[in-house]
Amino acid sequence: MHSRTLGRLTLTLPTLDALSHVTSFDNGGAFLDFHYTSADPVELSLTGTHFVTGRITGLSARRSRFDNIRLDSVEFTGCDLTSLRWTDSRLTRTVFRDCKLTGAVLERLTLDNVLFEGCTLTYAVLAHLRATGPLALVRCDLTEAAFTRCDLSGAHLEACGLRHTTFTAGTYHRTDLRGNNLSALRGAGALKQVIIDRPQHADLTHALTTELDIAFPDTLDDPPATGMP
Repeated sequence: MHSRTLGRLTLTLPTLDALSHVTSFDNGGAFLDFHYTSADPVELSLTGTHFVTGRITGLSARRSRFDNIRLDSVEFTGCDLTSLRWTDSRLTRTVFRDCKLTGAVLERLTLDNVLFEGCTLTYAVLAHLRATGPLALVRCDLTEAAFTRCDLSGAHLEACGLRHTTFTAGTYHRTDLRGNNLSALRGAGALKQVIIDRPQHADLTHALTTELDIAFPDTLDDPPATGMP
């Protein structure tokens, strides 16, 4: 295992050596010390499968479903998981690098030492995620994604695209949002106890003002009030 420090957290990441090539994934069972690579699109419906120490490269699995999956020391690189529905799973020491998760639904996932780096999560729905260990999203596009009732305590977001990203009621205690443009996100009022740099105060103020549809007198079309007759 090796580690990587990002902001206030240190992630433990997988060390992947001496892997055996596999050509397909069966539903159920376990895969150990494996390397999967493919350029051909597939549809996957996996339930109750355990992946331990492996690398998945170039997987294209659109409109697929993963349920009750466990990942331990697994790296996804250059994968297209567009419109994937992934539920009720546990991910430990897992890396997603340069992966597409456009429109994916990630629901009730438990995340411990998980890194998303250079990933596209536009229009994704991230619901009831729980960070029980270090979680980092670095240089990810989260445009119009939605975080719904997640526990992102201690998570780290860095250089991410957060335009119209929605945060609803959840737990964001010490979620580190430094190094991101926060001015166009939605749900700023839900981000209690997050960490930001002082200059980002203006970003959050702008986001909250927009969300509340607050108007300033010099922007109104109505004539100014002239007092009581």
